Amino acid sequence: MELMETNRDHSGVHNLAFQNDSDGVDVTNLKGLGDNSERMKNSQNKKTVHTNQGDEYINIESDLRENKRASVDDEQPRLKGHLEQKYDEVCEFCRKHKTRIHYVLYGILITAYLAVVIAACSLNFQRALPLFVVTVLAIFFICWDFLIAKYEDRIAAFFSPGDRYLKKQWFWLKWVLCAALIIMIICWLIFDTTKRGSRQLISFGGLVMYVLLMLIFSKYPTRVAWRPVFSGIGMQFILGVLILRTKMGFDVFNWLGIQIQTFLEYSDTGAKFVFGDKYTDHFFAFKVLPIVVFFSTVMSMLYHVGFMQWLIGKVGWIMHIFMGTTPVESLVAAGNIFVGQTESPLLVRPYLPYITKSELHAVMTAGFSTIAGSVLGAYISFGVSSSHLLTASVMSAPASLAASKLFWPETEKPLVTLKSGIQMAKSESKNLLEAASQGASTSIRLVANIAVNVISFLALLSFLDSALSWVGNLFDYPQLNFENICAYVFMPFSFMMGVDWEDSFIVGGLLGYKTFFNEFLAYERLSKLIQNREKGGSMYVNGVKQYMTVRSEVIATYALCGFANFGSLGLVIGGLTSIAPSKKKEIADGAFRAMIAGTAACFMTACVAGMLTVPGLEVPCHILLGNASNFTDFPANSTDLVGCCQRLFTSANHSETFPGGNYSLSLWKVCCQILGQPAFHCT
Repeated sequence: MELMETNRDHSGVHNLAFQNDSDGVDVTNLKGLGDNSERMKNSQNKKTVHTNQGDEYINIESDLRENKRASVDDEQPRLKGHLEQKYDEVCEFCRKHKTRIHYVLYGILITAYLAVVIAACSLNFQRALPLFVVTVLAIFFICWDFLIAKYEDRIAAFFSPGDRYLKKQWFWLKWVLCAALIIMIICWLIFDTTKRGSRQLISFGGLVMYVLLMLIFSKYPTRVAWRPVFSGIGMQFILGVLILRTKMGFDVFNWLGIQIQTFLEYSDTGAKFVFGDKYTDHFFAFKVLPIVVFFSTVMSMLYHVGFMQWLIGKVGWIMHIFMGTTPVESLVAAGNIFVGQTESPLLVRPYLPYITKSELHAVMTAGFSTIAGSVLGAYISFGVSSSHLLTASVMSAPASLAASKLFWPETEKPLVTLKSGIQMAKSESKNLLEAASQGASTSIRLVANIAVNVISFLALLSFLDSALSWVGNLFDYPQLNFENICAYVFMPFSFMMGVDWEDSFIVGGLLGYKTFFNEFLAYERLSKLIQNREKGGSMYVNGVKQYMTVRSEVIATYALCGFANFGSLGLVIGGLTSIAPSKKKEIADGAFRAMIAGTAACFMTACVAGMLTVPGLEVPCHILLGNASNFTDFPANSTDLVGCCQRLFTSANHSETFPGGNYSLSLWKVCCQILGQPAFHCT
């Protein structure tokens, strides 16, 4: 085979085609030639070049054979110098003892790190406490993984008698555990209601209502396996108690939230360099979106070093053990705590074609009921509580599996189990710098998607509000808009989560924004309400409430913390179909049900938060009473106002100092009207 005709002229050589040349001389025997230079000289003499009407034939096959033989001659052994021999001996020694050398290097590095930790703790233990805690946890999990990897069979054999006994007695033992759990919940509700008020009971009733609604509209109501449902709700409750009711848990998550918020502020350096000192003038474009880029870069680096796979595997294993869900469901639900709804299925991509319909529904539900870590930073930058956003992300993972298994129970036998040796996908990056670059490049699509969706949805919302206002004006109701319609639709749902009745209309509107548009618009609106409360302005302007109580804000934060909206519906269908084309029909059939289940999971998380959030007097009394005296349309049945007036009278009776300073006669009159009871202060 030879390179085809080439027309050679003054402008260069032009390749026309490939063809065989029967007339060309093929060099087939080069044996017996001398050194490389002699052989090359002979081959040049033997090569025949034919010229026919300006066309030149070049025998490529002969050149390839000559080059190959030249390389073989170059590889012939030769004498090595003393230094080169020593170098080869060292390389051979390193290859032979590679594992031991690695252990020695790791030992030196670990020893140096422990020395740094000990030195830091000896200087100031309080300052070095976070480093000490991280070090202890790292040592524990390293030892745990080592023992499990080396002695897994022995550990399983040691606990096998207890496992067999539990399986044998499980029929009656599960009823005992359920009865004990119900009694504990009832007792807790009684004591907690006596101590803190009855608002927690509304949230508990809402949780029961959502479970019943999911059961009524379940795909197979008679085939529901209740273990994932109750254990998922139980994990939610346990996490909520540890985080919201214990000082240590609250301090830990609050500290984590502050650290994440501080960490995300480093993105301001890049934004300032690119967009200038006045980048905050365009807050969303130049402040919020760079956080998404920065967080995506960090997550990609953590994936490359294997930390995210390790962390997701541990969380998924816990949910698999406690809830009895399959490994694929558990890993995807755990992954959705940290990554997005289209990224988490990539962790188990090889197994997606073999999962059941119920497992596929659980995968989609987990994506709808949580948010990605990359956009978590954006919501924090809005002013939403970072600790509550973190808590909501963690609590929604078991809630998604509980809601999914209730809404679409398992009716098939799962093919992918722990015995099949499930493995998570690894990073494709060659090194850490490439991983960082890929993470930043990947975020381009996400940032563009967020920006164009916000632009289009806000424009569409403005048009809808204008059209609805025109329609409402025909019936003497120009206040009609999209938020009002959504508020009336979702008002009962928000109230059953535990939101104050006065705030349920506002939260209902936020839920409408989140469901029909996206959570970005909802959190942006919530941030404005939070800012209005922090400024302490008038609560009501022309009969419209300007901000909510902190309790309502907290519940709304949990209810909005998910991707369950119609925009994400198309994203999930397209993303999963590209990953598992064989499941295209099942994905399309179950996506809408998964979105509803994801919404219900967020509502269940908000109910648990409503049960555990400690009610308090969030708005200062002097601001509340001032608003009540300045506006005639201020509602007199506000529970916060009643509490303020009761505290005011109590402090006056006992000659105590009341926060806010001295109060005018008009404020006393307001309290007299609200309480409606005679008191010596009112005469």
